[in-house]
Amino acid sequence: MTLKPAGEEEEKSETRHFTRGLGLFDSSMIVIGIMVGSGIFIVPAEMARLIASPGWLLVAWVVTGVLTVTAGLTYGELAAMMPEAGGMYVYLREAFSPLMGFLYGWTLWTVIQTGTIAAVAIAFARFAGVLMPSIADNRYLIAPVHVFGNYFLSLSTTQLLAIAIVVLLTFANSLGLNYGRILQDIFTVAKIGALVALVALGCTIGIHHAAVMENFHHFWSVRHPVPFSKGMDASTGVGMLLAICIAQSGSLFAADSWHDITFVAAEVKNPARNLPLALGVGTSSVIVLYLLANVAYLCTLPLSAIQHAPADRVATASLQSIYPYAGAALMAIAIMVSTFGTVNAMTLAGARVFYAMAHDGLFFRRAGRLNRARVPGWGLAIQGIWTVFLVLPRTWNPITQQYGNLYSNLLDYVISAALLFYILTIGGVIRLRIKRPDANRPYRVWGYPWLPLLYITGGSVIVVVLFVFRPATTWPGLAIVAAGVPIYAAMRWRNKTNASRMT
Repeated sequence: MTLKPAGEEEEKSETRHFTRGLGLFDSSMIVIGIMVGSGIFIVPAEMARLIASPGWLLVAWVVTGVLTVTAGLTYGELAAMMPEAGGMYVYLREAFSPLMGFLYGWTLWTVIQTGTIAAVAIAFARFAGVLMPSIADNRYLIAPVHVFGNYFLSLSTTQLLAIAIVVLLTFANSLGLNYGRILQDIFTVAKIGALVALVALGCTIGIHHAAVMENFHHFWSVRHPVPFSKGMDASTGVGMLLAICIAQSGSLFAADSWHDITFVAAEVKNPARNLPLALGVGTSSVIVLYLLANVAYLCTLPLSAIQHAPADRVATASLQSIYPYAGAALMAIAIMVSTFGTVNAMTLAGARVFYAMAHDGLFFRRAGRLNRARVPGWGLAIQGIWTVFLVLPRTWNPITQQYGNLYSNLLDYVISAALLFYILTIGGVIRLRIKRPDANRPYRVWGYPWLPLLYITGGSVIVVVLFVFRPATTWPGLAIVAAGVPIYAAMRWRNKTNASRMT
């Protein structure tokens, strides 16, 4: 990848401004397109193993929906109040401190945004392998090279295709907002159609009477739950509550990144109206589709088949039960469409945060420039380069004797940290109401302060449960966030030094 994007022109770049080219439909497509990736087709398997009950599985998704829609409606107030590039980075900076904003931006760049782009690009490549067997994790152009410990570097055909997708969409988005917008609209409409078709087929011609009898006639019964702690599983009331909380790490991740539309707020037409509407419409639409998708899975597969779907590909197993010969290929095409659109939306949105950070002197200086197409070309390039790097490292599991991906471990680590940032941002609505009572608020979240407090309470309970019962994948996330503190201090010192030299 070339570091200097197409159309970059450094001189006079500071005089350029973003173009407000995203309408309500485009903004909603970004929200929906980012949320619907590959998670809904996979995470129900792990959730079903933990919860082990059809009824309580749907309850877990309702909890996800309440939290997600509540957060979206609350973020709408911040988005309408501060319709500028950067989203959560700006909100945390203004509500709390520049350090808090930087720590979010740091985690977003190192893991959350880039790691998710890498993961979804790999998912695209793996499902492409269903159609083209030459694309596979074990078909190497460069076989795994030991680096240290259980860490390796490799380049398989799967990794190569994922890198190609990242480079392609990084380049396309550097050409201007319209390129990314048109791609997003097309692929989001296509993925909505695919998900609606899956739901329709599963709830009509795909209904399996044995599955319906097992799942809906014993709707609340708990069957063979997987222990999530020593002597603790979903077979008791307390155990079920804890299992639902732990399962949120999967369902919330599958419904995550809805807030990325706030990153591109400076490019949304009539942001005071369109940002809150896009967040509300987008999050609620996806949650309804996710609930219906799980109903479709329960109509086509017994709970045990959902729990033990090969490679956790529940959607593939569901479609294969309807079309035994073509199901896997059809699902692979649907997921490729879905993941391609997600990579595009996340690529488009993420660079705007780094643009805002660069303007505050807290990121690479060039990321704060717009190119001729009035997009942050350097920010896109820097984001793409780090994403490509995250695709290459592999982890080795000596127990299973299998290779994994470094970004998967990093994403597991920061799920709880990301949830903490969401809680803080929603807390920022309350703090800014106190700190800036007279600020212009074109949209005020209804049900204030009860709606924000509902999310803060629910999210806090989930975070506490994750830290207690999943310490191996939560405490390292805090370490990643904390690693940003010395980076922030160094950047502030550099900025002060440069300022003193100029005076």
